Amino acid sequence: MYEYVKNLSQSIEKLITINKEPLERTIELFAQSIVEDNMIQVLGTGHSHMIGLEGFIRAGGLGNINAILDSTVLTSDGALRGSELEKLPGLADILWNDQKINKDDLIMVASNSGRNALPIEFAMRAKQEGHTVIAITSVEQSSINPSRHASGLKLMDVADIILDNCVPTGDGLCEVNGRITGAFSSIAGMTLMNTICVEAQKRALDLGGQPLVFSSQNVDGFDNEAIYQHFGDRLKCR
Repeated sequence: MYEYVKNLSQSIEKLITINKEPLERTIELFAQSIVEDNMIQVLGTGHSHMIGLEGFIRAGGLGNINAILDSTVLTSDGALRGSELEKLPGLADILWNDQKINKDDLIMVASNSGRNALPIEFAMRAKQEGHTVIAITSVEQSSINPSRHASGLKLMDVADIILDNCVPTGDGLCEVNGRITGAFSSIAGMTLMNTICVEAQKRALDLGGQPLVFSSQNVDGFDNEAIYQHFGDRLKCR
């Protein structure tokens, strides 16, 4: 077996085992959001933005997940530029105010290091507004490195629920020629996201709710227009 595949399999098993309790709490909150017709707002920066994309308007994805995507902090406008802007105090409020976030929406913030201003301040703003905040972060990496925020806090210090992505320092599962390689954080975050979404649908059905789930736009016979109309401008799709 390839080294990365072997290590990946072991790491995913560890990921689910370690997060059993926070996963259950998160599944319950996602299910409540489905039943009560509230949005789940997901912010990620750098490569962590892919965790939001994993749940956002995709085949098999929940209709009530909205990814907060802004070119200022994505790699599309330059990886180094986005990395620097993620450290900029005050940017979180600008992004927050640009969203249609309702008072009962659930907030998820993904940041592997959890040490930069944007994810920390976005979580802080969410807490100030009365939202429950779920963090996906590396507890190991966050514990080792100091905060870059004036408060000295990290994302895991602010969040109500911490999902540990179990990513080792350096974000790699293998070592080749003395260098860490074989990234895990994206797959870890996406595994958590899909696990939560699948189980939350089951829980919502048990509670009498009806999950709205997107079908593939490339398979004939399915139409997602009713989902777009249901959520309207709460879903950033146009």
